[in-house]
Order: sequence, then structure tokens, then C-alpha cells
Amino acid sequence: MSKGFFNVPYPDNEPVLSYAPNSPEKAELKAMLKKMKSEEADMPMFIGGKEVRTDNRISVHPPHELSHTLGYYHKGDESHVHQAIDAAMNAKESWEKMPWEHRASIFLKAAELLAGPFRQRINASTMLGQSKNAYQAEIDAACELIDFFRFNVSYMTEIYAGQPDSADGIWNRSEYRALEGFVFAVTPFNFTSIAANLPAAPALMGNTVVWKPATTQIYSAHVLMELFREAGLPDGVINLIYTDGPTTGNICFSHRDFAGIHFTGSTGTFNYMWKTIGENMANYKSYPRIVGETGGKDFVMAHPSANAQALIVALARGAFEYQGQKCSAASRAYIPSNLWGEVKEGLVKMVNSFKMGTVEDFRNFINAVIDEKSFDNITKYIDAAKNDPNVEIIAGGTYSKEVGYFISPTVIHTQDPKSATMCDELFGPVLTIYVYDENEFDATLEILDNTSPYALTGAIFSQDRQAIVDAAYKLRNAAGNFYINDKPTGAVVNQQPFGGARASGTNDKAGSYLNLVRWVSARSIKENFNPPKDYRYPFLAEE
Repeated sequence: MSKGFFNVPYPDNEPVLSYAPNSPEKAELKAMLKKMKSEEADMPMFIGGKEVRTDNRISVHPPHELSHTLGYYHKGDESHVHQAIDAAMNAKESWEKMPWEHRASIFLKAAELLAGPFRQRINASTMLGQSKNAYQAEIDAACELIDFFRFNVSYMTEIYAGQPDSADGIWNRSEYRALEGFVFAVTPFNFTSIAANLPAAPALMGNTVVWKPATTQIYSAHVLMELFREAGLPDGVINLIYTDGPTTGNICFSHRDFAGIHFTGSTGTFNYMWKTIGENMANYKSYPRIVGETGGKDFVMAHPSANAQALIVALARGAFEYQGQKCSAASRAYIPSNLWGEVKEGLVKMVNSFKMGTVEDFRNFINAVIDEKSFDNITKYIDAAKNDPNVEIIAGGTYSKEVGYFISPTVIHTQDPKSATMCDELFGPVLTIYVYDENEFDATLEILDNTSPYALTGAIFSQDRQAIVDAAYKLRNAAGNFYINDKPTGAVVNQQPFGGARASGTNDKAGSYLNLVRWVSARSIKENFNPPKDYRYPFLAEE
């Protein structure tokens, strides 16, 4: 039992290393890349603390170097889903009863390990397995995840400290219980930090978890599980399985002890999950928590007063860092006619200067998209654009999957603000620009707001404060994260809590206490030190 009101270490955002020439971190990372690439990893599932292997071994290849094998993971079946649920439920009572400061200690230790001996392992695994360059891996797999672990502990204490008032002779208190059942975490390929935080955040609050990562992220997920184990996470608290998505979902969503879903992925998948959960409501002990961050069709809106050079850099970075495979990536832009000439010239020149290739060559700004399915989907849109008379491809438009899944950063200029690449989520290195009459700023805001069902991130570029005020108000429901004179990517834990609404998810703001509060169920406790001894109230007496 707790013997004090403990103050946790005050968190600060982890400094981002630069990987500049001749820096020690660059040498360490290159050495780790060489080491990990020279080995073939064996990646079992982890259920109830045990390594689970199967006869169905699936090879893992870098998206930028398909001829190389990083290792093999052991694919599971429906029996492993049931085993993972059983393991989570078996571990639940002892984990939930563990004093909160000991749960906190485990994740604070994970942060220290990640900042130290695990830093280049997680960065290298993310680079090789998910084709991220060194800097993108650093800000994601290392720094953001360290921040999640440290700040989530602080948010937990903030939640626990929220207590009610008490009247004379009464002590009221709030108890923040773990959910009744297990949490199902379904995680994406594009951010290693998200892949770890989705199971870790509910676990910190006393829940036990079944974790199914994207198959294209298993290489770094294996390192994450080693991190959790090294930090002292008890067996069965987080159970990592490599199983088929629909099969796993159907088993979890039909289980009586299903208590919640923590999800990042496509809107269509999340909608199906929500529908399935609704159809199974009669089976559950309690209403499950449904927390999801889904798609985006993120925008950059430029006012005629915008600084053109700042706008160009924001478009180049916002659209093409990590090949546009961020749910926050700038994928549509609205540029006023008075700036278009300068923006076009500068953006095309900048994009054409990008180098593309393997992550092991640190000079490459652009690497490969994640897999063949993504490659085929993105290039289908590029081919359609080439045949559209209302569209001009002003940069890029080429691609090849001979060596890896490489698509050159592509900039499309469209005459139609409702063209396919202005509306559909492509999740790749494609930016579509609509040029509007510089006198039609307000009307273009209306077009922007009504073009996409998504509402994740967006940006306004303007030197005119009234224009910023107007845009911020008119687009108040168009983006859960709104940026003024900055690109719409790069949210930092505890600085820009992340999440969107509309078709972009439940807006439960990862990187703030708002997400963690979803993984507890409050119990109000009233203790009366002097309970009544007579049922009669004063009003019952005669005058």
C-alpha cells in the first residue's frame, strides 16, 4: 500500500538529437543499422510473458530494399487471440492492485532505457522496418515515445489528484479504477511512438492489454516489447500478437470482458469496429471505451498576405517528410493567385532538390512508402491525374518498385477544388494545390471546410491578423490541431495534444491527460463520520 503522496519527477520534452556530420549519435546509429541489418531477427509473439512461436514464419523486408531480409515473425491464429485475452484477464487483478507509484516506476524506467541503451535500437528498427530517415525516426521512435512515458505518468497523478469537496462531518473522495475487462490496442505502421503508447497508456492506468500491431511495424514492435520487459512490466499486462485483423477484432469485440479499444488507423476500419461493438452491446459487462484517431485530408490555407518563403518550406516539409505517410501530412493547399508564381517556382525547385533512396544514406530526404498495397494505391491516383485535363503535375509523378517502393514527391496543380486528390486520403507523397482568386479568401474558406469529411490538422499562413482570426473561426471544426504560420505536422507531447474530430476520430488528444482519463472509471466514495440516528427531518415537527 502507498505510504505517502508521492511527487513524480517533473517531465521535460526529450531533446531531439541532430545527427549532424561527425556527431556521436550519428556514428552510434550507423553502427546499430549495420549490426541489425547483419542479423536475422526471430520475432515471436508475447503472451502472458511467454515467447510464442508458430510454424507460420513470415519474412520482413525493408520497404526500400526488398531483396534484404530483416528476419521472420511468427504469425498467430485465433487460438492465440483467445490466449492473449486469457493472459490479460489473469494478470488484471494483481496489476490493478499494484500501487500506482510502482506502475509509474516501470514506465519511467522505460523512458530512461529508451533515452539510453535502447535509443539507437528503436531508431534503427524504425528506419529499417518502416523506411524512416534518421531524423524522422529520432523525433518519433525515441523522443515522442520518451515524452509519452514521462508525461503520461504526470497526467496520471493529475487525474488521481482530482478530488471532490467535503461537507462538515463528511469525507468525499474519488477513486479512479481501471476499466472492468481488457483493452484491445490496434496500432499503425507510421509512428513507432503511437504503436507503443496505445497499449502503454491504458496499462499505466491499471488495465491489461491485447496488442495487435500493423504487420508492417512488427520489426520495431519486437524491440518495444523487449523494452517493456527490460523495464519490468509484469507478465500478461501487455500481450503482443501477430494475428489477422478481422479475426482478432471479431474475437475481441464479441468477448464479455471487452472493455475498450485504443485505435489508430483508417476511418473505414474504425467505423466497422464501432458498428461491430454496437451490435454486441448486450454481451458486455459495461459500455466499452471507444478511442480512435483515424484519417486526415490535412490542409494549408494561404492568405494573400502570407510570407511566400515560409509557405514554401511548410508545404515541402509538411507534405513530404516521411513520404507523406503521416495522418497530419499536408495533402491539399489553397494558394492565392498573387502568390502562386513565386510559390510554384520555389516549391518545384525545393522538391526537385530532394534526394531519394535508402535510409542508410543520411543524405536522402525521401525514402520508400510502406508496402506494395500503398504503392499501388498512390500511383493509381498519380496515373489518373496524368490523364485529367483539369490537372497538371508540376513536380514528380514518377515511381518504381524495382528495388523498393519508391514514389517521387509529387505536386499537382488542379483547376477543380473538388478533384479526387483534393478530397481523398492518399497517405503518400502527393500534394495537390488549388489556386484561388486572391479576392475570394472568404469563399475559399467555405470550399475548404466543405471539401473533406476529415478534421485532423490544418494551417493558416497570413501576416494579416484579422484574416487569421476569421480563418480560425470559420475552420474551427475543420481541424483538431490548427497551426498558424507553421506546417500542420510535428505535434509535440504536452505542447500540442493531438487528435481530430469528424471522420478523423474521437479527438481524445494523445499527449494530454484527456487521453488517459478515458482508461479509468471513477468511483465516488462518501464516508459519514456522524450518520443520522433518527429518520425524522426537522420539517416534520409541528409549529
